[in-house]
Amino acid sequence: MEPSSLLTILAVAEKLKKNTRHCWTGNHRKESVADHSWRLALMAMLVTDEFPALDMNKVLRMCLIHDLGEAFTGDIPSFEKTADDSTREDSVFQNWIDSFPAPYAQEWTQLLQEMNARRTEEAKLYKALDNLEAVIAHNESDISTWLPLEYELQFTYGADKVSFSPYLQELKAAIDQQTAKKIQASRESQPLPPTELP
Repeated sequence: MEPSSLLTILAVAEKLKKNTRHCWTGNHRKESVADHSWRLALMAMLVTDEFPALDMNKVLRMCLIHDLGEAFTGDIPSFEKTADDSTREDSVFQNWIDSFPAPYAQEWTQLLQEMNARRTEEAKLYKALDNLEAVIAHNESDISTWLPLEYELQFTYGADKVSFSPYLQELKAAIDQQTAKKIQASRESQPLPPTELP
C-alpha cells in the first residue's frame, strides 16, 4: 500500500482511540473502541491452540477490523442497537472500504461479508470472542457503572454465540462464575438499611 493511502486509512482508524464504549475500564475511565478491538485480537491469539483447524490469521483480521464502522457512527450499546443502526454502520463502513486501493478493498469486503453472514467457523469464533470480551470488560469495571439490565445481560450476552464450541462454553461458564462473584460481593458490601426502632 502506498504511504499516502496507508496514512489516510490510519487517520480514520485513529477515531477508534477516541470513540468510547458504554463500558468503563478498571481504572474508572471510559473504554475506547480501540481498547476493545485490541484485547479482542489478543483473545483470538491466545486461543489459537484450541482451534487448530481454523484460519486464525483470518480471525485476527476480523477482530481488528470488526468495529471500524464505529469510526463514523460511534458506538451504540448492544441493548440499544437496532437493525437500522447495524445497517447504517455496515453501509458507511463499506463505502469507506470501497475507497481502498486494490486488493485491500476486495479483501476487506469479503471479510465483512463473511463476518456478517457468520456461517464459517472463523466468523463464529470472532463473534463469540467479541461478545465474551465485552462481558469480561464489564466484570472488570466498577459495578456502580452497571445499568440494572446488565445484571442479567452479563449472563445471557454471548451465550448463544458459544454453542458451537465446547471450549467457548467452558470459557463462558468461567466468566459467568466471575460475574456471580462480583454481584455477590457487591451485595455483601452494601450497608444494611437501618432498622426501625420500636
